Amino acid sequence: MSEETEGLYAAHEKVYPQAVHGFFRRMKWTILLVAYAVYFLLPYVPWGDRNAVLFDIPGRQFFLFGLRVAPEDIIWLSGLLFIAAIALFFVTSLAGRVFCGYFCFQTLWSDVFLWIEEKVEGGRSRRLRLDKQSMNLTKAWKKGLKHALWLLMALVTGITFTLYFEDTWTLWQEFLTFQAPVPALVTAGLLTATTYTMAGWAREQVCTYMCPYARFQGAMFDRDTLIVAYDPDRGERSEGRQPPKKGESYEDRVAAGKGDCIDCGYCVKVCPVGIDIREGQQYQCITCGLCIDACNTIMESQGFPQGLIRYTSENELEGGKTHMLRFKTIGYGVILLLAIIALGYSIATQSLMDLNVAKVRNPNYILEPDGRIKNVYELRVNNKSQQSHRYQVAMEGLPSAEYKIQGGFTEFTVEPGENLTVKAYVWVDPAELEATGTEFRFVAHRIDVGPDEERETRKAEALFFTPEQYL
Repeated sequence: MSEETEGLYAAHEKVYPQAVHGFFRRMKWTILLVAYAVYFLLPYVPWGDRNAVLFDIPGRQFFLFGLRVAPEDIIWLSGLLFIAAIALFFVTSLAGRVFCGYFCFQTLWSDVFLWIEEKVEGGRSRRLRLDKQSMNLTKAWKKGLKHALWLLMALVTGITFTLYFEDTWTLWQEFLTFQAPVPALVTAGLLTATTYTMAGWAREQVCTYMCPYARFQGAMFDRDTLIVAYDPDRGERSEGRQPPKKGESYEDRVAAGKGDCIDCGYCVKVCPVGIDIREGQQYQCITCGLCIDACNTIMESQGFPQGLIRYTSENELEGGKTHMLRFKTIGYGVILLLAIIALGYSIATQSLMDLNVAKVRNPNYILEPDGRIKNVYELRVNNKSQQSHRYQVAMEGLPSAEYKIQGGFTEFTVEPGENLTVKAYVWVDPAELEATGTEFRFVAHRIDVGPDEERETRKAEALFFTPEQYL
C-alpha cells in the first residue's frame, strides 16, 4: 500500500525570486510605499482629542476623521462590503488578479520580507548557495539576522494594528512599560505570529493553496479579460525557442523561423509564485507583471521588440481585439457607481440625532382615580455628533393629553456619542379619544443651534393604549 501511494504529493520546492527592475516593479514599490504610509502613519494623525481613525470598542463606535459610525449605522458597513465585492468583480473582469499582484496584504508584506532577505543573504544565486551549504558561522549569522528583522517587522505590524483601538501614545507607553492590556497583547502577538509566518515562511503558498480567490477568480474571467500572457506565436514561431547567435540580426531570426524567446528563464526566476508563464495561463499567477519587466529587459538587450510577455487578452492573442466595454463590465460599473452614490448620500445626509420610543408594557395602561388613562414610555435620545448638545422633547397628535418627563424637566444635555433614556408619562381623558388605539408622536429638537444653523428635529411614532383594546 505504501508503494502505491508513495509520490502522490511532491515536496514543496522553495521559490527564490530574483530581483528585477522595470515599470511594473516601480509601480509595485510605489503602491507599497503608499499603503505602508497609510497603515503605519494613520494612528499618529490626531483629530481633536483622539486619533483620526479609532475603533472605540468599549464605546461601541468607530471614528473616521470627522465621521462617527455607531451600531445603528451597520447599514453603512453592509454597503461598504457590497461596494468592495462589486469593485473586486469589476476589476477582476477587466484586468484579472491585479488586486493580488499590487494591493493584497499578503503581497505587500511578502515583498518587504523578500527585500529584507535579499539585503541580508544576497541575490538569488547567493541565497541558493547559502541554503545548500552546511551550517557555519556565516550562515547562522545571516539566517539569524534575517529572522530577527522579520520578527521586528512583524512585531511593528502587530503593534500598529492595536493602535487603531486606543490612544496611540498611551498604548505605546503601556507597551514599553509592560502594562499593556491583555487584549492588546494577544492581538499584537497573534498578528506578529501570522505576519511572520505568512509573509516570511509561507509566501506564495498562501496565494496558491490558502487563498480562495485563486480558485474562483476563473469564473469572473472571459476572453476579453486582461491577463499577463506569453505570446507563443511570436515566441516560438516554427523553429521554437533558440538562444541567440553572435552577429545574428533580428530579421535573420525571423526569416529562419526562430522564436523571439531565447529561453533564458529570466521570467521564471523573477516570478514570486514560481510558475513559468510560457506554459499558459495558470491559477497561481497573481498578475504582478514582474515577468513582463524581465522579458522586456532581455528583449531590449537583444534588440528585439518588447511585449513578448504583456498584459493582453485571449482574444488579442488569437488575432482579435480586446473589448473593455462589454455587458458584464458595464453592468458591474453601473452597480458600483450607484452603490457608491447611495452610500455617500446616506453618510452626507445622516441625522446627527436619533429618537426612539419604547412602550412600557407592564402594565399597558393605568386607570387613574380621576378617570384618566396613563401610559408610560421610554424615550431614548441619541447624540451622534462629536459635541454635547441640549435637546427638548415635545408631543404631537394628542391635543387634550398631558405629559411629563420623569424628573419634571423638558430639556436635557446629551454628551457626544452618548444616548440618554428617560421615561415619559402621558395622561388622556378617555372621552377625548376618537379611537381605542390612538397614534401620536414624540418630537425631539436640538435647541442649542446658532442663528445660521438648521434646527434638527426627529419624530418617533407611538400608540396610546386604552382598556377597550382588551375587552
